[in-house]
Amino acid sequence: MTYAFARPLRGLLSVLALSCAMAAQAAPQKVIVDMDIGDDIDDAFALGLLLQSPEIEIVGITTAWGDTALRAQLLERMLRETGHSRIPVAQGIASSGNPQPFTQARYARRGQLPAKIDAVNFMLEQARRQPGEITLLALGPLTNVGAAIARDAAGFGKFKQVVMMGGSVRSGYRKSQYVPARPADKEYNIVSDIGAAQRLFGAGVPIVMFPVDSTQIRLDEVERNALLGHGSPVTDALALLYHQWIDAYQPWSSNMPSLFDVVPVVWMLDPSVCATTPLRIAVSDDGYTREQPGAANAKVCLSSDQQRFFDVLMPRLLKD
Repeated sequence: MTYAFARPLRGLLSVLALSCAMAAQAAPQKVIVDMDIGDDIDDAFALGLLLQSPEIEIVGITTAWGDTALRAQLLERMLRETGHSRIPVAQGIASSGNPQPFTQARYARRGQLPAKIDAVNFMLEQARRQPGEITLLALGPLTNVGAAIARDAAGFGKFKQVVMMGGSVRSGYRKSQYVPARPADKEYNIVSDIGAAQRLFGAGVPIVMFPVDSTQIRLDEVERNALLGHGSPVTDALALLYHQWIDAYQPWSSNMPSLFDVVPVVWMLDPSVCATTPLRIAVSDDGYTREQPGAANAKVCLSSDQQRFFDVLMPRLLKD
């Protein structure tokens, strides 16, 4: 028997279900950012974009590789001066022998060292507390990630996915898009901690990989001048960090930075910037990331739409 009130009730339930679905769809993506900010400048631009994107909720930032305490000071200053001091900063595992200069150290030293939070514990606690909800955005050497897997593989498995910048699959480094790419190279983030990278690709967690094949997008003069002269709190911070980076002794660099770490952030905001290909990636003992036969363990972005990339990046960074 169908009662007269059943039809309007079903209609009301349908509207409520649609509203709930739309609210869920609009909910910000939760991320923990593991980064080696302070050496190359692309990390700073990646963080600037994250801070300017309401679609992303930064659960916390963990510092990776080298002088992780000084990186935490840099983050404290940048977050405080841009109005984001509520974001937790956790200090990662320090390492000696970092071959890259800490180019933005003068900016960092004017920051305050946050209360010490262990990065590996922070990652695992958040993943266990919010299972299947948090993306780990890995933008540096994978030391903290490997340590988290070693400490609690099951807890690490509660991350929704790992979105990472690292590796070189079918092509290597190049100076510009008009110069043929080298064959696949040993990429910095992978080769800095090969064991940690091997652990990640064997962990069984969903991985979205952004190798140098797709991330060598340069910030040319027109875009750079627009950003660095804009005058908002975020772009003022980027301007200071950029000029310290360019003023440091780096014989291999140019005044047009490659925005490696920005590409996965743009993809999180607009996946159409790069279609991904399912591949099985193995990390060799000498640090290469090679395709292997077998079931895919990663979705890999092999080529990016550069125009779409800037269409996403520029309006966000130019917001007040």
